[in-house]
Order: sequence, then structure tokens, then C-alpha cells
Amino acid sequence: MATENRDDMMSIGVFFKNTGHHIASWLHPGATPDAGVNLKHYVDCAQKCERAGMDFIFFADSLAVREGAADVVSRMSQFIAYFEPITLLSALAMATERIGLAVTASTSFSEPYNIARQFASLDHISGGRAGWNIVTSGLGDIEAQNFGLQEHYEHDERYRRATEFVEVVLGLLDSWDDDAFLYDRESGRFFDPDKVRPLNHSGRYFRSRGPLNVPRPPQGYPVLFQAGSSNAGRELSAAFAEGIFSGSLTREVSAEHYADVKSRMRKYGRHPDQMRVMPGCTIFCGRTEAEARDKEEELASLIHPAVGIQYLASLTGMDLSDCSPDDPLPDRGSSKMSHSMRVNITTLAREENLSIGQLYKRLAGSHGKLTMRGTPSQIADQMAEWFESRACDGFILQPSTMPGDLDDLLELVIPELLDRGAIRDGYTGTTLRDHLGLSRPSGKHN
Repeated sequence: MATENRDDMMSIGVFFKNTGHHIASWLHPGATPDAGVNLKHYVDCAQKCERAGMDFIFFADSLAVREGAADVVSRMSQFIAYFEPITLLSALAMATERIGLAVTASTSFSEPYNIARQFASLDHISGGRAGWNIVTSGLGDIEAQNFGLQEHYEHDERYRRATEFVEVVLGLLDSWDDDAFLYDRESGRFFDPDKVRPLNHSGRYFRSRGPLNVPRPPQGYPVLFQAGSSNAGRELSAAFAEGIFSGSLTREVSAEHYADVKSRMRKYGRHPDQMRVMPGCTIFCGRTEAEARDKEEELASLIHPAVGIQYLASLTGMDLSDCSPDDPLPDRGSSKMSHSMRVNITTLAREENLSIGQLYKRLAGSHGKLTMRGTPSQIADQMAEWFESRACDGFILQPSTMPGDLDDLLELVIPELLDRGAIRDGYTGTTLRDHLGLSRPSGKHN
């Protein structure tokens, strides 16, 4: 088993999603309904997180409008209208100074050169704060059909393509030595020709000549995140990932995943301290337990049953169109959807004998990930249990509503963690790598 040396500080990111993660969040009286395309909303939320010293903010992405009956889809704000996130983070980079900026970009429906150029640019624009969440896209065929394909790649094929994709991106980011650009007016040389090289990659899935037409980024590479926990996903994480956005629903499962993926790093010549495992976590926090419970129940009361069923279908890849909220979750699925999320959700349903209605209310704010409930002290205790038992290196917080629940997290939970010395008090560096305690890769030619 691989061992690691880590300090005693949790890493904390915040996952931004429009009006919040809860599927009924846009109906909340404090919501900004057009939040997905409201730059001021995102600037305000990002600046709050930076003032609180959060390590990074994170944006997911999908490349299609969710399918379903028109009347149902029309009630679902989170999956319909929102900014392209790399463009959005470029704007937020100009409104912030220290906080990291992490974003999803798919390896299935892009080219390595495009992704390398976008993240190199974002890292330069932000002064070294970019992070790339490597995904293979999980909405199935509806995304593929927006990119000239009839159906999505099979699960393991997606990950084989992703492995080569990442290798090409990193190769392109290494096109230039760190000191290649001279800007020397006296000699008339803009760069040193001995410090640039084409990639000339020709592989099973991709061809790319290079070099990249952006200098090597301040961080060398953006911090690489990954979320898959299937066997193929764990191998991709062990090979490349520096941050794991995990979806474990119990501490025991998370601890197994933590130990397994870090032990796999050895065969790729990597040390476990080069990776931070961070479960996604929705928190319902109140000054009393009753207040926390009331917040969750208020949001649950706003869920339209048809929306709840469609939401659960989107998480699991199951066709639930013939089901009612009182039915048990059927045994259905698709290999082209997120394998690990489907397993986590079906296991929860079976172990606790939850109906479809009970299940979508339980998951309504977490998108299939962990939920914690209680007072600030109780929440901090739960987070400490996970951290101290090597189930994680920190958390990616998922506010149920934004700005309301985000404000509660920053004003109640974060001060409690600071008082305990569980998280860093203020920024000690300028880059996302600094915040997460990750070294800067030197690159192949530096």
C-alpha cells in the first residue's frame, strides 16, 4: 500500500452551479433565476469565496440540453442555460486575484490542441490559477449527436481515448521551454529557436504536429482533476490526476477508493502526495439542527415529482418514464452513463430501501454525492472524521442555493474549520498549485 506525507490542513473547493445544486434552487425566493447567464452573480459569489480563502471554485459542463418531456425539462433550470465555463472563468480571472479556477472540459468531443491552447491561455490570464477537470462526458448519445456522431463511445473506449488525449495535451504544453521567449529587441530575437519543438504525435486516436502557439503556462500544466471511479477511471486518475472529485456516499467507500487510487500511482512513477482526493459534499447547515432540517425540507417541498423522476433518470442513466415516486428504483442502466454514480445511487437505494421519491429528495441537492446535515460544529466533526480516517484530503462543497446556502457555508462552516485549525487561514501563495500544496511540473525539456 502506498503511503503519503500530508499536512494537517484540508483542501476546500466550492462547486458553482447556477442558482445552486438543488434541483429546485431556482424556485427559492432568494434565487436569481437567470444566474446561469448572469456574470455579476458569479463575480459576487467568486469574490465571497476568495475573501473566505477557499482554494478554488469549480465549474462542471455538459454539451447538450437534457432530454425528456418538454413540460418536465422546462421546469429544470440547471441543465438548460448557462455560460460556456472556460469563457466564464476567463472573466472571473479578471475579477479575482488568488482563488483557483477549475473547470470541466471533455476529451470525447474536442481536440487536444484546442484544450491545450484554452487552458494555457486561462493559466496565463489568471496568473497560474487554472485547473482542468478531465471528463469523458456522461450524458450519453445526446452529447455525441451534437458533434456529428450517432452514439457515444463505449465506456472503456472513452477512457482509452482520454488517456491518449491527456498525453497529447501535456506534450503540447511542453512545446516551449520555460525560458524560450527572449523578447530581445537588441538581438532582434523574439524567442530562442533551440527551446521550441513540434510534438509530431501520431497515435491510435489523435494526430497533432505542434508546437502550441501559447508559451508554457505559469503552472507548467493546469492542475489536473478527474472524477471517474470505475476501474478505467481510477487508472486514468492514477496516471495523471492531481485532484480527485470523488462521489463516495460513505466514509468507508471513500477510504477504500482513496487507498486504492493512491496505491496505483506507484506504477506511473508518482507519489501519493501528488494527489488530493476531495469528495463532493452538499451541506445543510443551521445554527440549530432544526434550522438545518427546515432548510432541506423547504427545498424538497419545491420539487415537482416529474422533475424529481427525470433528475434521477439523468443521474443513473435509467429510463424511469413509467415509474412513480412511490416505486422502488428498477434495475436498469446504460454503460454510456457515469458508471460510478449509478453504482453509488443504486447501492444507496437498495441498502436503505428507498423509493424513487425518497431517493430524489435525498439526492436533490448533491447530484449523487455526499450530503452532511447539522450545526457548524456537527458538520466540522463529520468533515474531520473523513479527513482523519484517510477517506479524503478535503472537500468540494456544493451549495444547495446560491447565494443563500453559499453564504451559510462561508459564514458558519468555514469559521468553525478555521477555529479548529483544520484549513489554511488566508493564501500563502499565488497559484492553484500553491493552494493545494502541489509541485510545479518541470516538463519534459526543462
